[in-house]
Amino acid sequence: MENYGYTKTDGTQNQQQSNVPYRSEKKIPAAILGILVGWLALNKFYLGYTKEGVIQLVLNIVTLGAASIIPFIEGILYLFMSDKQFDDTYVHGKKGWL
Repeated sequence: MENYGYTKTDGTQNQQQSNVPYRSEKKIPAAILGILVGWLALNKFYLGYTKEGVIQLVLNIVTLGAASIIPFIEGILYLFMSDKQFDDTYVHGKKGWL
């Protein structure tokens, strides 16, 4: 079964694997994209939020780049979230915005 870029823990794991800490595979790349090139909304597209990415691009064009503070702040928030919380919110929960 494919994991689509994240690892999900559930109750069916054996005892040996439960000692391994939970690790999100999308958190760091999404945070870096949001901080460095958020004005292109690449963090939204990377996480699979096409509609939100297009909205972010349009906002950046209309506001002449002033709306690029939103993905910058999102990127910083991603970094300070736990991996489990990030995956539950943005990968599994599909929450598009802050």
